[in-house]
Amino acid sequence: MEITFEQIKKANETINTTNIKGKEYAEVNQRIKAFRMVYPTGSIDTEMLKDEDGICVFRAVVSIGTTILGTGTAYEKENSSFINKTSYIENCETSAVGRALGMAGFGIDTSVASAEEVANAMTQQDSEKVIDKKMAESLNKAIDNAKITDDIVDLILNQYGYTSTSEIKIKDYMNIVNDFKAKK
Repeated sequence: MEITFEQIKKANETINTTNIKGKEYAEVNQRIKAFRMVYPTGSIDTEMLKDEDGICVFRAVVSIGTTILGTGTAYEKENSSFINKTSYIENCETSAVGRALGMAGFGIDTSVASAEEVANAMTQQDSEKVIDKKMAESLNKAIDNAKITDDIVDLILNQYGYTSTSEIKIKDYMNIVNDFKAKK
């Protein structure tokens, strides 16, 4: 059976999207649904290419029989976002599937990237930002109230690569707070 662009277009019209910063992105589950509408016997195969040191890479292949319709690759780091603390491997596999389906023409009216992929990237970018002045002041006050010595403060900050509390990145903030709590 020959599939036409119109059939893919019609399936894409059923896709619900998520608005992220004014742009609509298709969710991976919606892309899968649209793919199954057009290719109910098609296959989505995934393969983990790497899983070491808290980093994984997945590749997904979308095909009909021996004909490959699209491939996608994704990379994730454990602890790089809230969801990746417990599910970076699953998140990586889902992202690869979303990209492969995008390359096959599903859910790409505004972007190949999926809603999940964009949200995760934004979270990772935010985690690299330095804590705000209020958070740094609050941490300094807690350190003073707990009577933690400057040597211990320096030791804890140095293990994360910081020289002062005003340099701490959001991704390290809670770990550092917990380290200070443990030193009380």
